[in-house]
Amino acid sequence: MGNLITPFGHFVDLFFPRICLVCGEKLYQQEEILCSKCLYDLPRTNFHLEPKNQLEMMFWGRFPVEKATALLYFKKGSGYRKLIHQLKYKGKPEIGIFMGRLLAEDLSDWATGIDYIVPVPLHPKKKKIRGYNQSEIIANGLSEILEIPVDNQTLIRSTFTQTQTRKARYERWENVKSVFAVSNSQTFQGKHILLVDDVITTGATLEGSVQALLDIRELKISIAAIGIASN
Repeated sequence: MGNLITPFGHFVDLFFPRICLVCGEKLYQQEEILCSKCLYDLPRTNFHLEPKNQLEMMFWGRFPVEKATALLYFKKGSGYRKLIHQLKYKGKPEIGIFMGRLLAEDLSDWATGIDYIVPVPLHPKKKKIRGYNQSEIIANGLSEILEIPVDNQTLIRSTFTQTQTRKARYERWENVKSVFAVSNSQTFQGKHILLVDDVITTGATLEGSVQALLDIRELKISIAAIGIASN
């Protein structure tokens, strides 16, 4: 049976080759999503290794955060930006799982003490259009490695908003400042949650999310994302 699978695999790969989503080169059998070179060249932030980093400082004076990290710098013109575009708009949720696992591999010690992984929610209407919430897919990848449960029921998005793309910082905040709500505050009372987003640009979406959580007693909030926008 093993001898039959291999030729078929080569046949399928011949007509439908798996390619690296960053550079477009053909993937070898053991590679997934990214080729080995692009995986090695990931523009990692290594924020999880810094006691205070630029992402944490972004939120100083805006809302309380225990710690914050992101896997990659997303620079203008970088091929790595294709990953999130493909995840959000091209129906490729496997990218979110893959990137969530990658991020989790860095966070085994950093995430100690976290009780729940909480994806930034999508409005049900937008989730139906897209087919999934990309932040939830990333959270599932994190959960697989970190073995921390995902809670996608407590923090909800109660108002449909337009896309944040091309909005200035103040416009982004105006777009999300009152769209989140909490379904049951007791779930997070006295807990430490990891709030997960795909890419952080101005932090407005995360700030809107946190505003809905601030009244929960003794709640600690940390933040993780796949990318942080960088010039």
